[in-house]
Amino acid sequence: MEKTQSTYSRRSFLKSSALAGGGFMLSFTWLSGFKPADKLKELNLPEQLNQLTGYIQITADNVIKIMCPNPEFGQNVMTSLPMMIAEELDADWKNVVVEMAPHDNMKFGSQFTGGSQSVRSYWKPLRNAGASARQMLVEAAAATWGVSVGEITTKAGVLYHKSGKSARYGEMAAKASTLSVPKEVKLKSPKDFSIVRNSKKNVEGIKIVTGKPLFGIDYHHEGMLIAMAQHPPAFGMKLKSFDASEVQKMPGIKHVFSIQVFPEGFEKQMFDTRTFNELVIVVGNSTWEVMNARKKLKVEWEVTTDTKEMVNMRGNKNEQLVPGGLESTSSHLEKMQVRAKQPATVLRKDGDPETMFKNAAYVVERTYNAPFLAHNCMEPMNFFAHVTDEKAVLAGPLQAPALIEPTLTKRLNLPADKIEIQMTRMGGGFGRRAYGHYLVEAALISKQVKAPVKMIYTREDDMTYGIYRPMYTATYRAALDANKNLIAFHVKGGGIPEHPIAANRFPAGAVEHYLAEGWEIPSNITIGAFRAPRSNFNAAAEQSFLDELAEAMGKDPIEFRLELLKRAKENPVGKNNDYDPDRYAGVLKLARDKSGWGKPENGKYSRGIAAYFCHNSYAAHVVDIIRKDDEPYVEQVTSAIDCGIVVNPDAASNMVQGAVVDGIGNAFYGGLTHKNGLAEQNNFHTYRIIRHHEAPKRIDVHFVQNDIDPTGLGEPPFPPVFGAVANALYKNTGKRHYNMPFKSELLKS
Repeated sequence: MEKTQSTYSRRSFLKSSALAGGGFMLSFTWLSGFKPADKLKELNLPEQLNQLTGYIQITADNVIKIMCPNPEFGQNVMTSLPMMIAEELDADWKNVVVEMAPHDNMKFGSQFTGGSQSVRSYWKPLRNAGASARQMLVEAAAATWGVSVGEITTKAGVLYHKSGKSARYGEMAAKASTLSVPKEVKLKSPKDFSIVRNSKKNVEGIKIVTGKPLFGIDYHHEGMLIAMAQHPPAFGMKLKSFDASEVQKMPGIKHVFSIQVFPEGFEKQMFDTRTFNELVIVVGNSTWEVMNARKKLKVEWEVTTDTKEMVNMRGNKNEQLVPGGLESTSSHLEKMQVRAKQPATVLRKDGDPETMFKNAAYVVERTYNAPFLAHNCMEPMNFFAHVTDEKAVLAGPLQAPALIEPTLTKRLNLPADKIEIQMTRMGGGFGRRAYGHYLVEAALISKQVKAPVKMIYTREDDMTYGIYRPMYTATYRAALDANKNLIAFHVKGGGIPEHPIAANRFPAGAVEHYLAEGWEIPSNITIGAFRAPRSNFNAAAEQSFLDELAEAMGKDPIEFRLELLKRAKENPVGKNNDYDPDRYAGVLKLARDKSGWGKPENGKYSRGIAAYFCHNSYAAHVVDIIRKDDEPYVEQVTSAIDCGIVVNPDAASNMVQGAVVDGIGNAFYGGLTHKNGLAEQNNFHTYRIIRHHEAPKRIDVHFVQNDIDPTGLGEPPFPPVFGAVANALYKNTGKRHYNMPFKSELLKS
């Protein structure tokens, strides 16, 4: 049993307990331990279930309420995080309810959903809270019954004594609130878990499938107007002038004006990314009226010139160049080919790779390319805002409220305590909703029209606005001796506008002579985090190359990877390898065994393997392709994941299955191109996504069983899907694929 220290004072505990109204409440932040809930009554807790933040309340009727700080967009944290509290509390899961918290840095911490960190970051704080509450309830029961603490046991929200006495938690809550918080609490050993590691249904499942209003697009406020923006038609253009005379005469239209998202010289924070700074805004009574009116706008645009912006990246300020002019995919490809041949920044160097390549008997060299990708969240981008001179109330889908709050305070000239951000459930995020420009736009519009407003993007608005997955390329080289042994490895990657290379990832540490380099080309096409940033390309290219290298060496692709990992474990090269060779090898072995790799009965499949480490976790997939209507079709996938302790197995499996389908779809079809600054794909009729009949019939998910604290899961299963698909495609078509989306290459062949 693990012991942890509590930093929650008796004074703050009594204060929060009194505010709980006769129940028992512990409040805490997910990063800094426990904190007092000194303004709890002001929260006006909603009755419906929603997200969790930092408060545990045990009511007299034995209901445990948890407020969720972390935004929910389908990763099921609203179920898995409460499970961790309920486990240590020995609660009855049927009595646990969850409520969404508004944004509040002081009470709830950063409230950031991203980087596959939710469960990992909450693992200790939430368990500590549950264990502390349980210990105090035990002490209350012992004092009431006149027995020793050690004689009290708990189960499913009930306290027991060997004499036969028992009491529900709610009966002891008031007594517990008068006791000191224990300085040290004991956490359960994983072998004793009864809630964690046992599947629980999504606490919002019924609301989702019955269409209850949970999402930002559902949010309604009395007197609310609808706003839409007209942005430049192409990257590298800006507003010159507009004529709204015809629009202002149309029914239901209230206002037409332009706004600047950020003023000149504004110091941007790292998530203040926006493409078009000056927008023409149309405000009216309904979405339909505004959409039709916007079509009647007469707008003149002009081409931009080079500009510079100051960006504050977590305290590190740097000036970034934003090139002017109109960019095209064709010119991007030409520039990337030229730049790839020029010197690049050395990111890591072990040994003497240059000499080894010079003296090599064989050199295997391949180049891989990938296009911009659009996030395409199912729920359109939207946000509600009601801004007055005294305060601002905002509500909608957002991944990072704490990161946009400083920007709002500057743009609205309001202190942080006068800005309220309510977080709704998100209909998809994948990194797109970490960039809060659309929230700022809604707030500025509301302030100008002096009315509550909901800002809405159409699909075309979002797909042509930017904040895409970057455009990438990478060249991999391997040097072999006369016996076809690997003696040196070199990766040189670049992109628009960032490179993808993670220099300390596998196979770094497994090859004595190793070189990683990166380069970048600036662009006015804005990019942002996209599910497993950079890793989603790295895994595709690296894992494809390792398969081709294994073939050149005459080795089984899984055994070749395991040999490299054995070297990385037993005789590692370098000191900064960021992966655990044993865990990496573990998912490869599990995928091999569960898929029946190499067994004759699976001979009908064209099989591809890939594995990758990112966001603290390990994932491997075996993809099985057959011919269907004379085209390659992924019929089944076997997935092996090591993400430490799996809190909610069903939900975790669902997340892996979703990542697999998403990865297959992007590998085959995902791609966004530009011509003279214009996005050539602006909706799903031109931007192809995977369809129901193209998804695998079967996705078997297997987790490595261990007692390691939970690591990431939302992103790690996604990147290796690309490489596994590429490797299976080669077996199926007899042709290696170096350019995504693969469907485009298949059509050419």
